[in-house]
Amino acid sequence: MDHQDGARRLLLVHAHPDDESIGTGATIARYAAEGARVTLVTCTLGELGEVIPPDLAYLAGDGDRLGAHRITELAAACAALGITDQRFLGGPGRWRDSGMMGLPANDSPDCFWRADVPAAAAELAGILREARPQVLVSYDENGFYGHPDHIQAHRVSDAAIRLAADPAHAPPGGPAGPWQVAKFYATAMPRSVAAAAGLPYWVPDGQVTTEIDGTGYLAAKTAAMRAHATQIAVKGDSEGGTGRRAGGGGSFALADGRWQPIMGREFYTLLTSASGAGLASASGTGPASASAAGPASASAAGVPGAGPGIRERDLFAGLDGR
Repeated sequence: MDHQDGARRLLLVHAHPDDESIGTGATIARYAAEGARVTLVTCTLGELGEVIPPDLAYLAGDGDRLGAHRITELAAACAALGITDQRFLGGPGRWRDSGMMGLPANDSPDCFWRADVPAAAAELAGILREARPQVLVSYDENGFYGHPDHIQAHRVSDAAIRLAADPAHAPPGGPAGPWQVAKFYATAMPRSVAAAAGLPYWVPDGQVTTEIDGTGYLAAKTAAMRAHATQIAVKGDSEGGTGRRAGGGGSFALADGRWQPIMGREFYTLLTSASGAGLASASGTGPASASAAGPASASAAGVPGAGPGIRERDLFAGLDGR
């Protein structure tokens, strides 16, 4: 752990507004409540998101208008989660939503998928040197489910970690000195949990190194998800007793209308650490109906702060002795 002030510092790199709440909302709320400094970097405004509520349908088809509206949704979600430092990579609208893989929008020269990775990484490296997080969370090399912007967020994060630590690199935005991120995580969903919940995307259970219990912060996560009203429909009580015991509660649906549980337990794969690069391969994602066979993946054995076969319960495990 960095000893400048003893504070825990967590930085998350997400592709669009709402990603921070859906996949990492309970984790964010827990660490923010416990006093960690949480920085959220959002790569696009989500201009191509599908609008769910009929009363907001006027935003559909107008990317600039929708993007501007989603800035306000993100601000409300950050307030619910306790985030006080949210930034858009390169500034709001610097890179646009690329849409799902295979759409014509993927070819737009200003979309994030087409961003110059070294240029985007230099922007993020400047933020890393300023915020000086010990832990960075983003996605795996497949973007967890193959979205171009999620894949690009991984590439940019991976490159930025190296740039931020390089004394020879001078990132834009200030004179802050080199900074070494200690641990780089990807969001994950164990196959066993996905199968039980009927979720379509997963990684092999043995690839999951870390499990964060945020069940005590489901109310904050649910409020943050509700704030993204254009993108997420929410129903149910995430503070209900049965749901709390199961690590979840209410349900949510995206534009596809498929309801899924709001979970208080969130999962991660440790990709690299300052004490051991390349701890886990993260390319074994797939649909729940597919075979789990794939590239060799790491178990929690050998993960700093965890014993053999035991998942970490803290993203900062092994860094500060807690």
